[in-house]
This record gives sequence, C-alpha cells and structure tokens, in this order.
Amino acid sequence: MLPPMKDKYNQIRLAQYSQALAQRLSEEHFAQHENVTAQQLISFTPIKQVNLFMIRELLTLWNHEMANLRSPYFDFEHPEVKDALVQFMNVLSRKISIKRPHFEPLLLKAIQDTLRTVLEPVAVFEEKFLRMDDLSVTKLQESLKYQDIDKDLYRQFLDTLPVPTPNRVHVAQQLNRFLAEHEEERMSVNELVARFNELQPLQVEELLPPVVSAPASAQSVAAGTPSAPAQPAFRPTLNAEPKLNERFQTEQKQTLNDRLKQPLVSATFADRQQDQKIGSLKDAISINQRFSFINELFEGDNMAYHAVIKQLDEYGNPDQAKQFLLQEVSSRYNWTKKDEHVQKLTRLIDRKFA
Repeated sequence: MLPPMKDKYNQIRLAQYSQALAQRLSEEHFAQHENVTAQQLISFTPIKQVNLFMIRELLTLWNHEMANLRSPYFDFEHPEVKDALVQFMNVLSRKISIKRPHFEPLLLKAIQDTLRTVLEPVAVFEEKFLRMDDLSVTKLQESLKYQDIDKDLYRQFLDTLPVPTPNRVHVAQQLNRFLAEHEEERMSVNELVARFNELQPLQVEELLPPVVSAPASAQSVAAGTPSAPAQPAFRPTLNAEPKLNERFQTEQKQTLNDRLKQPLVSATFADRQQDQKIGSLKDAISINQRFSFINELFEGDNMAYHAVIKQLDEYGNPDQAKQFLLQEVSSRYNWTKKDEHVQKLTRLIDRKFA
C-alpha cells in the first residue's frame, strides 16, 4: 500500500486541530513565561518530532537571514568570514527568545507537519530535507538529526542512494517506492494520533475517511458463500526498537579509549571555531550541537545529557573529564559507533581546558 496522498485525508480538520493545540499549549506556557528559550524549545512538547521540526524551521529561517546578508562589496566565501558567521550563529542559538506572536505559528506548523509525516511522508521529507542547495547523501544523513518518526527507516533508505546523489525528484520517487515496500515497519497513523490525543482529543476518523466494505452480492449470500472479512482501516504497529546510529558509520578499528587519547581530526568550519578557549561546556554548546549530542549520544534523554555536561564542567582537567566519559558514560550508551559526535564533545573538553 502506498503512503497516503494529500487528497486522502481531511486537511481542514488537520489545520483546525493544529491551530487549537498550538493555541492551548502557547497559552499555558506564556501564562508563566515571557518568551520561549532554547532550552524550553528542545523539550516544549512530549512529542519529540514537534520540537525537532521547530528547531529545523529556525535553522531554515537563519539560512534565509544569512542569504540576505550577501553583498557584492564583501567576500562571504572567505574562510575567516565563514568562521565568524558560524561563531555568531552558535552564540545566537544559545540566546533564542521567541515571543508568542512569532512562536505560536512556528508551533502550529510543527504540529501539522508532524501529523503529515505519517499521512504524506514523501511530501514532508521533500519539504524538509530535499530543498537544500548541493543535495548530497552526506547532507541528508546530517539532516536526519531533525527526524524522529521512522528515523531508522529513513537511514536505511539513504543507504540505498547512489553517490553522487540523483536529483531531488528521483529521490522522492525512490522514497515513495521504499516506504511502500516497508509499510509494515512505519509508524502507524493510529499510534501517532494516540500520542496527540493525550495532549488534546483527536481521533483517527477525524483525519481519514472510514473504509466502507462493499456489500456481498445477493447471489453469493443465496449460495451460502461467506463474504470476505472487511480489512481493518489501519494496520497494527509492528515497528521494532530502532538500532540507533548503526548505519552510515565506518567500522571502528580502535577502542573509545584510543580515540579519546589520539589527536583530533581536522574539523569543519562549524566545529573548529578557531579552537578558542571556552568557559564552560554548558554555555559553549549551541542548540544544534546540543540537540545532536542529546539525540545521538544520549538516545534522546535530555536530562541525562544535562547531568553529564554538568559533571564534565566540574572536573579540574581534561584527563579526568575524558576518563569519566570512558568509564561511566560511553558504556552506558554504547558509543562504539558514534565517533563523530564523541570527537565533537572531546574537542569541546580540550577547548575548555586549553
């Protein structure tokens, strides 16, 4: 069965529900707070995908703002300028402050797109991830940090794409076929609607029309031939526990202890930041980095991440901090195949004690 198409669900009811839920959640939050901060944004709702889509939208808005800064009088491609812009973005992302008039539409769109992720997954994936410049498998893999629903399934799909990546139309067509072939592994509409129903009443029948079974013919009834049982409108959820971050990683030939001791690999503009000293890990980690660490190193556990960062900030030297990561944290979360994110975190530790 192909993923549901646009015209197969009630778009008006979806918009109404998204607006009502966004309004209520905003009222509850802004009754006690003047704005939404970066920390509050990460865990604003218990449905992780909603929070991720809000962060993704902020990143898109940032990129648009940066595009508006382009000028024929300055070299925006110069490495020093790129480094400065990255540092500026990291500082700014830690100072997020969104008032209700701007936050509520952001939340509404995230709620709507989260539900659309199971109703029309190909369309949402195209909107969120395929409209980037210089489309590549590597960039798509990186973008999956903003995907929670069926994330492991999308990783499998990206593993089937050739290098160089074909055009976005071809990727969308391939994804449509892939999801149809793996329909039983996808999150069901029933499951996601049940999670939203805990926040605000919502029934599947409000979004999707009921399936009407064709009546048995008079001849078959007269002949005593039993009619075929009606097929259920929705399949049960069969998705197994995902194996986090087991794809798109190179096979590790060294232990985590070896990697923590060896010199760090050369970093990208976003990671390097001129190797400047930082005061504390908590204040230096940008919202995008923070989310990557929470999602990839701590299996989405926000509280565990903050407890570890707090502990790391209390150590007096980098060896003690790295030993803590090796002995107590890495084994708990099985970091053997998460070298990229481990190195980013250890690089920050080195900068703190530089």
